[in-house]
Amino acid sequence: MDFKKMNGLVPVVVQDAVTSKVLMVGFMNEEAYEKTRQDRRVTFYSRTRKRLWTKGEESGNYLNVRDIMEDCDNDTLLIKVVPEGPVCHTGADTCFSEVNKAGIDFLDQLQNIIKARKSEMPEGSYTSELFKSGINRIAQKVGEEAVELIIESKDNNRELLLNESADLLYHLLVLFTQKGYELSDVVKILENRHK
Repeated sequence: MDFKKMNGLVPVVVQDAVTSKVLMVGFMNEEAYEKTRQDRRVTFYSRTRKRLWTKGEESGNYLNVRDIMEDCDNDTLLIKVVPEGPVCHTGADTCFSEVNKAGIDFLDQLQNIIKARKSEMPEGSYTSELFKSGINRIAQKVGEEAVELIIESKDNNRELLLNESADLLYHLLVLFTQKGYELSDVVKILENRHK
């Protein structure tokens, strides 16, 4: 990072790693940057207090670091985080008064997690076991979950219907990943059909 351009400070954009919402903007000096990298919790340099402060040190609403990225000029940071509670001092989810909830975009995040399981194959992971079992087992699980969803749709139990729907979506994403497809490939087909 080039801390010299702005008298020892760089702007920092903090983004939710799951929802991609911009949560806040702050500044770091080199010491805050190193502390953030080491502790994996965002620490800023307060220009008004003239000291380091870790976001959440008083409220407990820490910003847990997932990824730190430098821009093309090495003078701005993008830090992707998992927040512990509201980010803004007003109690709002973000400093821009946006609601920060995982929505449909979470499916992309979930597929990224599934891809990581396929690549790393950690022991004890159900997803890894599915990949080890092969395409026939994965396809069988999609079929089983679809049948279970059909059965639950005939009753009026909202919780069971939604849980079976989640199971079907998850196994479908595993199947897509095994076949080398993205959820966005299906979305493109739906968009084209809508035209």
